[in-house]
This record gives sequence, C-alpha cells and structure tokens, in this order.
Amino acid sequence: LQELQSSGRGRFLLAHAAPFSAFLTDSFGRQHNYLRISLTEKCNLRCQYCMPEEGVQLTPKSELLTAQEIISLARLFVKEGVEKIRLTGGEPLIRPDVVDIVGQLYKIEGLKTIAVTTNGINLARLLPRLKEAGLNAINISLDTLVPAKFEFIVRRKGFHKVMEGIHKATELGYRPVKVNCVVMRGFNEDELLGFVDFTKDLPLDVRFIEYMPFDGNKWNFKKMVSYKEMLDTIKQRWPELEKLPCEASSTAKSYKVPHFQGQISFITSMSEHFCGSCNRLRITADGNLKVCLFGNSEVSLRDHLRSGASEEELVQIIGAAVGRKKKQHAGMFNISQMKNRPMILIGGFLVGKMYNHVTFFFPPEPALMSFPLRQDALQNPPNSKQWGPTFSHRMTLRASCCVFQKDPSSTFDTKCLEASPVGQVSVDCQSKDTSPGSEFCTRDSGSSAKVPRASDNLTHTDEEGRATMVDVGGKPDSRRRAVAGAVVRLGEKAFGLVRRNQVKKGDVLAVAQIAGIQGAKLTSQLIPLCHNIPLNHVEVSLSLDEARYAVVIRSSCQTWGRTGVEMEALTAASLAALTVYDMCKAVTHDIVIEEVKLLSKTGGQRGDFSR
Repeated sequence: LQELQSSGRGRFLLAHAAPFSAFLTDSFGRQHNYLRISLTEKCNLRCQYCMPEEGVQLTPKSELLTAQEIISLARLFVKEGVEKIRLTGGEPLIRPDVVDIVGQLYKIEGLKTIAVTTNGINLARLLPRLKEAGLNAINISLDTLVPAKFEFIVRRKGFHKVMEGIHKATELGYRPVKVNCVVMRGFNEDELLGFVDFTKDLPLDVRFIEYMPFDGNKWNFKKMVSYKEMLDTIKQRWPELEKLPCEASSTAKSYKVPHFQGQISFITSMSEHFCGSCNRLRITADGNLKVCLFGNSEVSLRDHLRSGASEEELVQIIGAAVGRKKKQHAGMFNISQMKNRPMILIGGFLVGKMYNHVTFFFPPEPALMSFPLRQDALQNPPNSKQWGPTFSHRMTLRASCCVFQKDPSSTFDTKCLEASPVGQVSVDCQSKDTSPGSEFCTRDSGSSAKVPRASDNLTHTDEEGRATMVDVGGKPDSRRRAVAGAVVRLGEKAFGLVRRNQVKKGDVLAVAQIAGIQGAKLTSQLIPLCHNIPLNHVEVSLSLDEARYAVVIRSSCQTWGRTGVEMEALTAASLAALTVYDMCKAVTHDIVIEEVKLLSKTGGQRGDFSR
C-alpha cells in the first residue's frame, strides 16, 4: 500500500479502484487493452516509401517469435486485461502458419477481437480459412485507387488482387471492412472524393490517415494534409456529411454520407493527436515490446521468455515498461526528428523509412500532383460496381513529381519543376550582340552572362575519327540540370481516346510517364558513349494540347557530378513519346513525334543554355 501511495501511478489506481490490471495501466491512467503483434518482417510488396526493391536486412528466423511464443505472450496479455489483438507485419498473411495462429488465439478465453492489417494481396485466397479460424476484423492498406499508380509505387502488380480481397471480405460478412489510406500532398490527396464514393455501395470504413514522420521518411509539414483540410474538401462535394459518435479510446473521427452503405474516418495523428486515450501496445516480430509507436525504447520479451522467466516475472517486466510510457509521442517535442525502427519492422499502418537514401518527394504546390484525377472524374467518380478486374480509373498527368535522391549530402533544390501551361513556351532573350554558341541571357539573373564558346571539334572521337568516351575524371563536380521536351501529334481520334482514357492498352499518360523515368535511368545502356550517372532527380510530365491534338512532354533531370544530364533528359522525353506512339498505333499510324529538343541546361564548364 505504501509503495502504491508513493507513486503517481499507484495513487491513480487507488483513487479510481480500477479493476483493470495495474501492470497494463500507465502513470497517466491509460489502460492498455489492445495489443498489436507483428508476425513477420517480410512483405510481398516493395513500396518506394517503405523499403528498397531488393528488400531489407531481415532478422534471422531463429530470433523471431515462434507461433507458440506468440500464443504464450498473447495468453499472458489477455489474462492481464487485453481484449483485442491485431496481427500485423511486414505482411502478416505471408506467414505460412497465420491461419493456425488465428485459430489458437481464438481459443484464448477473454479475447474478444482478433484483427489483421494486410496489404490485401493474399486476402481473397486466405480469408475463408481465416474467418473459419476466428478472424473477426480486417484492415486493408490501400493508398490509391489508380492501378497504374499502385503498380508504380509498390513495384509489383496486385491492385486487382487487393480489390478482390476487399470484395471478398464484404461477401463474407465483415462489417465494416476498414481501408487504411495514408494521405500525402502531391500524391493522393486528389483521390479523396473517389475514396469517399467507394463507400457508396460497400460496407467500408475508409480511414484517411494524416501523413506522420518516421525515421528517414523525409517528413515535412508541407507533405501533410490535415484532417480539417480533407474534411473541407469532402464537404464541398457532400455538404450533408454526418459526424458519427465514437468510443473514448478510438483513434478515428468518423463521418457518413447519408444513404451510403459505408463510412469514412480520419486518423488525426498529427493535427489532433489521441495520445491521451492511447490503449495500444506493440510486440515486434523479434519479440520486443514497444509501449509507444514513436519511441525507440524496447524490451525483449523473447529473451526473457527463452531464458525461462516465469509468468509473474514477465508480468513485472511488462508492467515496468508500461509504467515508463510517456504522456505523448514518446516524450518528444519535435517528433519529426525521431529515431526509430523502420515502419515495416514495427507493424504500424503509417509511412515508413526510406533505405539507401532513395526518397520519394512530394511537392508543396497543390498544382503539382502525380496522377491527378480530372475534374470530371472527381465530379462523377465510378461507383463500386466498376471496381473489378477490368477497372481503370480515368486520369491525366498535368505534372509529375517523381523525385529520386541518392546522395544524402546533396543540397540541390528538390522542388518539382513547374509545368508550363499548354501552348506557352518560356523564351529567354538573347543579347543583341551575341552569336550562337557565344553567350546567352540567363533565366535566373535576367542579364547576359558570358559563357565559353562551344567546342569546334567533336569530343567523342579521337584523332583518327574513332568513337571514344570522354574522360571526365579531371572535371570538377557541380550541380547540373537539363530539361528536354517532345510533342506527339496523335490526330483527333487517337487524341480523344487518350483524353477519355479509352485506349485498349491502358492509361497512355501514366505508362508513358513511367517509361520516361525508366529511360532516363537507363540512358548509359541505350546511348553507347554516355557515362553512367547517378541521378538525383527525374521528373516527367505530360499534358494534353487539344488545339494540336497532341501530347506535350517535358522531362527534367538533375545530378551532382562531372558531366551533364542533357542525354538523360532527352532520353526520358524520347522514351515517353515512343511509348505514347506504341500505345496508340493500333488506332492510327498517322502519328508524328516532333520537337524532341533540349530546352535548357545548367552547370558545367560551357555554362548554361536556355532555348
């Protein structure tokens, strides 16, 4: 009694006479009855904002929790008051014994809810068995409703498998099926209305999650779309949106469009945090207990379990960790500077760590959006019956914002290049007394700047006229950028199909953008005498010019190195143009690719150029 009275946590328990386990109650009176258990660190997707294409360094299998250890720990937590267990990953449904684990959890007396958070790829195949084993709640992670964007981001096919899994869950009677969508400015905030419309005919709870910082994910405030901003956007379309009541410990603010089967929710992790009602604990796949998603403090339950610790000793260890839990955000004032595990290894539902210094940047300017939906698509989004194996969302690429930064020490500006309005070309004045190749009026200064005259000799041939690669070893490193363009004239019929996204081969603009980005990265393999350059930034934008029935392409490349990136920019524009041609040639062969040209370059010994 004296020990209880001597601590704030103990005084709270005595004053409130809480029937809940003291070991799962922290010093702020929060009772932790919800446990998230990561079953694996592996995943069958390679999301660009989560891990590299080749994967991450995994914990040896011998150091991961076995199924029996998971059940033992789960039984212990349930005995102390946990009522809900959620299985996470990695991707939990790739663990071979996941159905058996669910079945054993179902037998634990006192456990009310067994849930899973999944990317949905294996869901349709496994769900009947999981339901029979006792699974009674599902969260599916899905950040976009555009198939081409999905495939580009996750580096794998599978959009239709995820949609199939969602429909299978509704068919098997799950109410609601929760869909987690992390909203990021410049990436998918333009799809808010499409996600809301997704709830019209299906019993879904689409949960819009504010983009949160995590170690390495280059978080900044401009990327975050706040709950209130999202709500305002949705209310402009559905002013009759109704707020729903919620439980005290709920992390979500829920709303419903009248007469829609489903609902939407907002996870306000940043703008209105819910730390005061947090009831969650986490166990990682290697058996570490995390009392806060944001904190890097962990306690290995696996080691104590394998060393023969008694149940009472384990409870004491767990209670001590819970007692140290901070009031909010692991006690940090500025959570954007946190150091933590990669999200893929914790089993959270938020955007995780980047690896090998490859980062996906998103621009602060609302006008610069990857894969933005057309206004007509936003005003008349497809209903849920269209979301099937043949679904293809209508969209156009007004501007892209795919930025790759491989050098962490680089200081170049990562903002996306603004796309000029169709039909307008920025022209820099030439000095009246200049001759071609001698000097140019620079864009930045607005004044004439002397630059070295272009070489009178070809630099890629030797004295005998044989092809040779230029030796750039003696050149200084500098920041270099190049912008190139191309125009593809399609004719009225093909242009109309592209604009309506009715070309049989798929979304022409989305595929062409990806082809251009890939082309820039493969330039040295396509052009024999080009150097292999580590690109810091690749951007490809496509827009429609109705006056010419044309697709206008702009590409931009940046690097920090000893040679320029003109060829990378030109290759990107050319590959994008050729892809447009390839996807439209079944409609007509009267397609003209023209105006493939360098628009500007900066950096290097010969100075800047602007057409």
